[in-house]
Amino acid sequence: MASLQALRRKITSVKNTQKITKAMKMVAASKLRRAQERILAARPYAVRVRSLLEHVSQRVDRTVHPLFAKRPGNKVVVAVVTSDRGLCGGFNANVLRKAVEIIREHEARGAQVSVAVVGRKGIDFFKRRQWPIFRQWPGVFDRLTFEHAEDIGQELHAEYAKGSFDELHTVYNKFKSVMQQELFVRKSLPLELDPAEAPESPVERGGYLYEPSGKEFLDMLPQLLYILVYRVLLESAAAEQAARMTAMDGAVKNAGELIKKQTLYYNKTRQAAITKELMDIVGGAEALK
Repeated sequence: MASLQALRRKITSVKNTQKITKAMKMVAASKLRRAQERILAARPYAVRVRSLLEHVSQRVDRTVHPLFAKRPGNKVVVAVVTSDRGLCGGFNANVLRKAVEIIREHEARGAQVSVAVVGRKGIDFFKRRQWPIFRQWPGVFDRLTFEHAEDIGQELHAEYAKGSFDELHTVYNKFKSVMQQELFVRKSLPLELDPAEAPESPVERGGYLYEPSGKEFLDMLPQLLYILVYRVLLESAAAEQAARMTAMDGAVKNAGELIKKQTLYYNKTRQAAITKELMDIVGGAEALK
């Protein structure tokens, strides 16, 4: 049976842990509010940009711009977006598990695969694995700005234009709600129409009018690509804070239940100790008669 002093120390330790997790939950809730506002504001524009690029890709000569050019697919880069910090439930584990699955699928068809990783958790994970890290960007989510998306987009665009890889597949957590994140996988390069998002209406099947010209629009493609990268980062940032808030909320509740159980056990142990001492006193008094 544990001593009363050890039980008191354990209860105090759990209470201190509960205070920390409650504070982390409040911080995550505050960050989530700001991250949610940013992604909800940016998402409609990014979705429209993606739709525009995918539809234009069906109506232009795919050799006029490297972002549209189809390649053999022998060299594949899997971009994995994770967090810089832990304590966010299965947020990182789900992304990394799916990324490994995607990597092995491409290896099975004979492709040479490397990874481009955003976030320290993903970098630490792939440093201990056999797959080469093509590029890495730690500390992006400390103060996420559009400049981070530009840096990532410029580097990937430059390497893709040089022919360093043939395809880019992105794996990340998409923010759906405070309680739910959706694991998302998309072929990011080359730009092409997703069959699931094919146009249905005659208006959508029609062409686009370009001002001042189609050539100048094509010159803007890298900047539009940065917007898509920025959306991915915002989605992951909001999903991370939502996952952390949910995880910390669960930790606070579990700590409360553990405190109740340990307090009950402490009271029972203390009562048993007092009862034993009373019995010893009564027994000693009876022996003196």
